[in-house]
Amino acid sequence: MIGRRMPARVRTAYNSEMNAARTAADPQDRWRHLERAHIISQPWPWPHTRNHIGMLALAVAQRDRREAIGQVIRIIVAAPGSALGRYPEGNTGRASVPITQPQPIPADLATLLSN
Repeated sequence: MIGRRMPARVRTAYNSEMNAARTAADPQDRWRHLERAHIISQPWPWPHTRNHIGMLALAVAQRDRREAIGQVIRIIVAAPGSALGRYPEGNTGRASVPITQPQPIPADLATLLSN
């Protein structure tokens, strides 16, 4: 959200998920960490956009054209959507999920984001 800083505990969890995504050996684990980081980052424009950039990088590395195109679109709308508070809560950020579809938030992330 505009002018609202990510709380330290949320930033720590976000950075942990992004770091785990970069270092995981298994591609599915990398995606899982990026999806969790996406859910965490949605309310904040820059982290949300940064997450989609990470997703784009992984899609390109995997030569997944559909995912890469989906991430380019999401990079364009991530910051404005976050800044305006218009994002589908719980959405994992993947191209296989409709861009406006809310999804259940994992319990641990719901607790993190509610405090």
